[in-house]
Amino acid sequence: MTKRVVVGMSGGVDSSVTALLLKQQGYDVIGLFMKNWEDDDNDEYCSSRQDLLDAVSVADTIGIPIEAVNFSKEYKERVFSEFLREYQAGRTPNPDILCNAEIKFKAFLDHAMQLGADTIATGHYAQVREVDGLFQLLKADDGSKDQSYFLHRLNQTQLSHAMFPLGKILKSQVRTIAEQHGLPNHAKKDSTGICFIGERPFREFLNRYLPTQPGEMLTPEGNIVGKHMGLSFYTIGQRQGLGIGGTKDASGEASGEPWFVAGKDMANNRLIVVQGHDHPALLAPRLTALDSHWISGTAPLLGHPYAAKTRYRQADAPCRLTRISGDSCEIAFDEAQWAVTPGQSVVVYDGAICLGGAIIEQGLV
Repeated sequence: MTKRVVVGMSGGVDSSVTALLLKQQGYDVIGLFMKNWEDDDNDEYCSSRQDLLDAVSVADTIGIPIEAVNFSKEYKERVFSEFLREYQAGRTPNPDILCNAEIKFKAFLDHAMQLGADTIATGHYAQVREVDGLFQLLKADDGSKDQSYFLHRLNQTQLSHAMFPLGKILKSQVRTIAEQHGLPNHAKKDSTGICFIGERPFREFLNRYLPTQPGEMLTPEGNIVGKHMGLSFYTIGQRQGLGIGGTKDASGEASGEPWFVAGKDMANNRLIVVQGHDHPALLAPRLTALDSHWISGTAPLLGHPYAAKTRYRQADAPCRLTRISGDSCEIAFDEAQWAVTPGQSVVVYDGAICLGGAIIEQGLV
């Protein structure tokens, strides 16, 4: 009997080629377009209507049925509310990670099963393999596009039902395949940013939902150097948008070193800023993290040499887990990491295998 695969089709080239490849491999393919956000349907930045048209056009070209489903209620409850809570607490969350765990591989997976799916597939650049009854999440062959970081909160059940056909393909090949098979979106620009914000100015978007509470911007030594518009609107390591220039040294000469956000004093509504990319306040050799999730169901070994990322698009950094207690852990790096940001995820790897990760609580000196 032909295996049925429901493909999450976003209207982008990656998910379109995913559907095409599975159709070519003989699967019974159904496309599913997910609408996860509807607050700004008439907004200049909202592309969901065009994305749906593109997905339908691709499905027609490939010759597969497609359905649209609205998960905006689930998204608001499970992802967006948590996103706002984290920002209000002064942290910088990664909603795309939560979206994968709660929407694409939970609400979408449940819906796909109702459609008689044996498995689901997405256009993520990652790989899954089964070893001795356990499912492993692996990095994609195209290291520059690998998205295992965003998928590290998936569990065994979710991975057992997941396919990532682009895991062994280079991004450049994906566009070539799309063009060769006449997919109408072969040259469509990749979407960037958080799914519900899209290309819109981030601060402007956040301002709709969170109150502004201006306060002082000061150095670790206590020197006031400016005003901030609300701690929620800044993230550790941020350089742009601070509105403060260089300072003058003792001789009156201007220092050209740029300013960076180094911390937040939530109790006193103060933003801590420092000058220079490599200022010690921006470097942390260790971190603590909460809400850990290990894909195999078992925590990694203490003291074992692993590697980790504290943000996407970062090179793997050699590290060791030095403490695991319940769902919290502490990780020590061979070299201090730059701008370790509370709310972001630290994701741990054993070679190409993604072991899982946790949400950063704080960087430690």
